[in-house]
Amino acid sequence: MKWYAAALAVLLIAVFAAYRAFDTWIGSTDLPLTLAESSTEVLDRNGKLLRVYPVGDGLWRLAVRPADVDPRFLEMLLRYEDKRFRSHAGVDPIALLRAAGQALWNGRAVSGGSTLTMQVARLLEDGTTGRWAGKLRQMRVALALERRLSKDGILTLYLTHAPYGGAAEGIRAATYSWFGKEPKRLTPAEAALLVALPQSPERRRPDRFPEAAGNARDRVLARMQRQGLLSDEQTEAARRTPLPHRMAAFPRLAPHLADRVAAQHPGKRQLRLTLDAAVQARMEMLAADAVRSSPRLSAALIAADHRTGEVLAMVGSPGYAGVQRRGFVDMTQAVRSPGSTLKPLIYGLAFDQGLAHPETLIRDGPVNFAGYAPQNFDGEFRGDITVREALQLSLNIPVVKLTQELGPARVLASLRTGGARPDLPGGAPGLALSLGGLGISLQDMVQLYAGLAAGGQGPKLRVMQGEAPHPAGRLSSPEAAWQVADILRGLPVPAGAHAGTIAYKTGTSYGHRDAWAVGWDGRHVIGVWMGRADGTPVPGIFGGDLAAPVLFEAFGRLKPALDPLPPPPPATLIVSSADLPPPLQRFRPRDAAFSEPADAPELIFPPDGAWLALEGAELTLKLRGGTAPFLVMANGLPVLSGQRRREFSLPSPGPGFSSLVIVDGAGRSDRVTLRID
Repeated sequence: MKWYAAALAVLLIAVFAAYRAFDTWIGSTDLPLTLAESSTEVLDRNGKLLRVYPVGDGLWRLAVRPADVDPRFLEMLLRYEDKRFRSHAGVDPIALLRAAGQALWNGRAVSGGSTLTMQVARLLEDGTTGRWAGKLRQMRVALALERRLSKDGILTLYLTHAPYGGAAEGIRAATYSWFGKEPKRLTPAEAALLVALPQSPERRRPDRFPEAAGNARDRVLARMQRQGLLSDEQTEAARRTPLPHRMAAFPRLAPHLADRVAAQHPGKRQLRLTLDAAVQARMEMLAADAVRSSPRLSAALIAADHRTGEVLAMVGSPGYAGVQRRGFVDMTQAVRSPGSTLKPLIYGLAFDQGLAHPETLIRDGPVNFAGYAPQNFDGEFRGDITVREALQLSLNIPVVKLTQELGPARVLASLRTGGARPDLPGGAPGLALSLGGLGISLQDMVQLYAGLAAGGQGPKLRVMQGEAPHPAGRLSSPEAAWQVADILRGLPVPAGAHAGTIAYKTGTSYGHRDAWAVGWDGRHVIGVWMGRADGTPVPGIFGGDLAAPVLFEAFGRLKPALDPLPPPPPATLIVSSADLPPPLQRFRPRDAAFSEPADAPELIFPPDGAWLALEGAELTLKLRGGTAPFLVMANGLPVLSGQRRREFSLPSPGPGFSSLVIVDGAGRSDRVTLRID
């Protein structure tokens, strides 16, 4: 018995030594890197994928956790590939013995004995499975992985690295490539195909080898049916489900913005934006539809919440890859002439400075500021009109008068305070800036209008989710901002739109290079730019005709119902022209405030609104007040000049409605509208 005890002791020592040697061998395993590079993802406010970038080797490899994947897929995967995954230590002796027995019985390999952990080891090292040396290495790495990682950690590595055909690596890249969605919810047919694909990802690609892919999928379904995971009805329905016939492209929403934020945050693998993917998709489709009939025309659009500053959609061009339109150019950031879209901001400043009120009378007539003689867009003059009418008609002369009084430097400073970065090609600001004589981006224009929409001071626009809101500088008082909105909500609207629901302004730059429309309701602000990315003219384009319909359509696609514009602040002065304080009844420069002007000219005949039956006879005019000589214009065109008498005749303007304007030698005017038969 002594020799038996000694032999047993030697055997135990040998087993222990072998175990220690094996344990040391496993512990000293040089493991491959488990933190492989994953794709940079740009997500919307709800976590939906907007844009994804491939990793350095050209693969699409998206980070994933088991909790992100359909539980039924995980169950099918483990039952098919490694049903004892949760209990073994990396190598499954039962599976190895079964595989060896089947090979001996059939004279060839019938099934593999690799565990999911061994497959992870092969994927991490990009190794082979057929040679014994490779299989032994996989076992060693698998045992070492099990010591250092949890089961969920190993499962995560498989879900991240398993190949699914083409450049798709990992379950999320697979579900986007084959089904265009996240792996959170999968049908039995989809799950079975994804279980089968990694075993032979290229030879089972459903777009190239549909028969092989279908057979592999059906084998997975059959086993799940036998194991009771799927019912007979579910299995049969899954078999009848068509296979995907092509690999889908990854989402590429907001590509210009995604490129910009990815460049600003190098190395960050997940960037969450304030954008709403559904809204972004609708706005991109709208921009594409708006230019479909014009091959070189481009468009850009920004929609934001003016209460929070969050940008909900940002469209840089109608098509990122469009060559003719230069779709790669982000027109939300391009510096372009704003045309008349700055006018509301200047009127708001004038209201704040006490220079004018919406019902103040201002003279629209010939002016000359040290050689600068602006003209209205149509070349006509309208005489005395209210400031409200001047802004609604987008007249040039009244706003230049206000800019002269405010000072171009103050206007420019206000734009910068409001969050814009205007570009002045000539250096010092001049009066022409009020008519679009500077450069500004669509994003900055929306920022300025967001300030007006928020009552004169709004938050800075932001695109990164999680950033704390910061206020922009104050543009105007709440009262002045409301007055501007009240004027702009009275503009004519495109056909089919509801009047009075949106405060908006259009603009057309010099030479018809840029068409603008920017507007807001009680919650959101939207800006639209249209033109050519290379800055060449587009004959015949106007902001009102081209961009305004897109603006109203954008509000319709943003939400089902518009938010009402706010009521006036309590301190707002809402009266007619006659009830205004005397200094506000008629606009006069400050240096004329204490002078005693001569009486302004007045047309006492024909009176305003007269209906005359001339029957071809001349029209007699009678004047009172004013300083000779007088200029008479009919329907915007000069018909008599140098007139010194106060009663005279001129040829009839013709049948129908006509507008007569009399301008005296001091530049003051009066206007009447009449009907002639």
